[in-house]
Amino acid sequence: MGDAVDSITWLAKEQEKEWKGPFYFIQGADPQFGLMKSWSTGDCDNGEDEWGQEIRLTEQAIQAINKLNPKPRFFVLCGDLIHAMPGMPWRKEQTKDLQRVLRNVDSDIPLVLVSGNHDVGNIPTPETIAEFQETWGDDYFSFWVGGVLFLVLNSQLLYDASRCPALKQAQDQWLDQQLSVAGQQKCQRAIVFQHIPLFLQSIDEEDDYFNLTKPMRKEMADKFIKAGIKAVFTGHYHRNAGGTYRNLDVVVSSAIGCQLGKDTHGVRVVVVTAEKIIHRYYSLDELSERGIEGDLMDLMKEK
Repeated sequence: MGDAVDSITWLAKEQEKEWKGPFYFIQGADPQFGLMKSWSTGDCDNGEDEWGQEIRLTEQAIQAINKLNPKPRFFVLCGDLIHAMPGMPWRKEQTKDLQRVLRNVDSDIPLVLVSGNHDVGNIPTPETIAEFQETWGDDYFSFWVGGVLFLVLNSQLLYDASRCPALKQAQDQWLDQQLSVAGQQKCQRAIVFQHIPLFLQSIDEEDDYFNLTKPMRKEMADKFIKAGIKAVFTGHYHRNAGGTYRNLDVVVSSAIGCQLGKDTHGVRVVVVTAEKIIHRYYSLDELSERGIEGDLMDLMKEK
């Protein structure tokens, strides 16, 4: 298996199932090596032959995260690690460069990697998912930190599993088992990571490239709510967005890499306390220059 699984093995330790007080983690999304050149030239299918800007931005993010004190419990990247789709030119080179950059994450900060549509393909196959697993680690898995259960999903299986129905069925069965653990309140709370948002603003919005279909999003949201999931952190949109359905918070974070709206390259700081989950998006410049604001740091001192 890849670095992602290796780097979080200590998060599976039994003592991580116990609540020990507030903590925080960093969520990023869409470093997507190669998109900025493609987007600027208007050739999003063939123009990804340069990614120097994405390398610099991801390096800036890592340097800012490494400087934080106390350190985050982990750093999660919510998909679209690179831009070149399976089988496309430059995929191997983009992968190699991202792996090199990610090695600079502080060894005390576990790295959690989520699969996106550019990582496994818009319509994934057993072969594209196997390639992801060999390169980056499992495409869905769970881990514990400080009494909180975290679930990582392969959202492409929710988007279009027509070429790998057995893999979707396997993830569905695994997810039901994990949600059973959460629903029996064997954890302080439970949080989901996936690439594609359930929705961008509202559960009733129209189907779009950037969200899951209405039947799927409703099915997943109701499943999550029944199990006591409080938040789903996502990417894919390259803009900040999100909304609430009943008591489920769907958080859509903009990209470390290419921006498709008016947001800045950045990451999200997420603080988990006994009562709530508080999150704030920081530009890379803000986080590099000023770190995390005092009001968020104060939350972690609460008992």
